[in-house]
Amino acid sequence: MRNIDFSSWQSVLATLIGLALVTLIGVSIRLVVMFTIQQRRERMNRQINERLRTLIAAYKTLGGSFTGNLAVDPAHLRDLRRRAEPDGEGETVPAAGAEGSDRARRIRDAVEAALSDIILLGTEEQVRLAERAARELVAGHPVHTHDLVISLRDFIREALDLDPIPAGLAIPMQGPTRPSGASGGRKGESGRGEGRQGGGGGGGMGAGMGMGMGIGGGVGLASGANADDPLAPDQQSSTP
Repeated sequence: MRNIDFSSWQSVLATLIGLALVTLIGVSIRLVVMFTIQQRRERMNRQINERLRTLIAAYKTLGGSFTGNLAVDPAHLRDLRRRAEPDGEGETVPAAGAEGSDRARRIRDAVEAALSDIILLGTEEQVRLAERAARELVAGHPVHTHDLVISLRDFIREALDLDPIPAGLAIPMQGPTRPSGASGGRKGESGRGEGRQGGGGGGGMGAGMGMGMGIGGGVGLASGANADDPLAPDQQSSTP
């Protein structure tokens, strides 16, 4: 304030210009800082949201079942073929459990993808549990994912600011989600095939009816023309 001079209009103008420049520089620095902080915060929010979305999907995949066989079968189709037992006539019969090999394969594929996501985005404890489960799958041992599901559940609830699950609850053991059977898809495909066949049959019937009507109409027109023609053979023979 000491350098402010109001003795003349030139000094007042210079003072005002100096104050405007200082204010403009200060506001510009503040806007740049705020914009940088906002961008960093948005980037962190996107990362957190993507991480939570991925881990929630992994939780649903690894812990969507409470009943039945909750272990992940690591057997591949080639392993099932090796387990096939020859009968007395030299033919091979699939081993026990081969009927559900397709569902077991889909469960195993989904669990492997979820483990890969957890190794990428999980916490240290979750990465260790996922790595152990992956090693068990590679070794060909059945794997239970209940411990990993508990870790994911606690982390997700904490990240979403939810209250922890009461300690007195006895939540059953959780296992991988069982995918829906492929029979519905096959039924849908067969239904679409029948619809196409029905449509083709209807088209053939329509074409046949059109041809029949065309032929009948042509014959009728021809007979009518003969009847009206004065030089028709029947009329000429009847004239004296």
